Amino acid sequence: MKHLIFLFAATLISISACGQKDKPSEKSQTPKSSKELSKYQVAYFGSGCFWCVEAIYESVKGVAEVESGYSGGHVENPTYEEVCTGTTGHAETVKIYYDSTVVSYDDLLKVFYDSHDPTTRNRQGPDAGTQYRSAIFYQNNYERDHAKAYIDELLKEKKFPVITTEVVKFTAFYKAEEYHQNFECRNPNNGYVQSVSQPRLEQFKIKAPELLKTEEKKK
Repeated sequence: MKHLIFLFAATLISISACGQKDKPSEKSQTPKSSKELSKYQVAYFGSGCFWCVEAIYESVKGVAEVESGYSGGHVENPTYEEVCTGTTGHAETVKIYYDSTVVSYDDLLKVFYDSHDPTTRNRQGPDAGTQYRSAIFYQNNYERDHAKAYIDELLKEKKFPVITTEVVKFTAFYKAEEYHQNFECRNPNNGYVQSVSQPRLEQFKIKAPELLKTEEKKK
């Protein structure tokens, strides 16, 4: 379903981008440089459509930048169309640059589980396929151990009947095509954004208001 909406949106992206009727956010106009981002820690998560996930993590305090891309597969530099076939092994993934003095890795895990359904294998909302699987790509033992401990605690507290999240070692991240970056901000009138992304973001804000940036609390 998302794919059909995407094909339409891709052809009209210059028309539907908020640069036409709405002023783009400062972040979408001037993304931070590699030098600016080098001081931040990085984390990788996959939990369905990266248009949705990027917007959610962008709303979190201490998060400086979020990039949409692909991880967990066997094909180098895959295209969106290739990933959508489900044959590359990749999951739609976000790369999160965050200030660990403001938001912890455990906080990012809370955001992860408060903003998607980890009980549905290879599916998130209307999107189905291995590219939409729930996945945590850990870079070290600290992230691996905290991810597994967080899952154990959720199951112990019976927050979910089952958790299908893959906790796998990070190998590579391939940044998605430019039109995917800040997609929700740039395309507020897109059908998928209005019917899926925005409601998902609003539901997360209700669940974890203490993790939101000040400007997000005012919206």
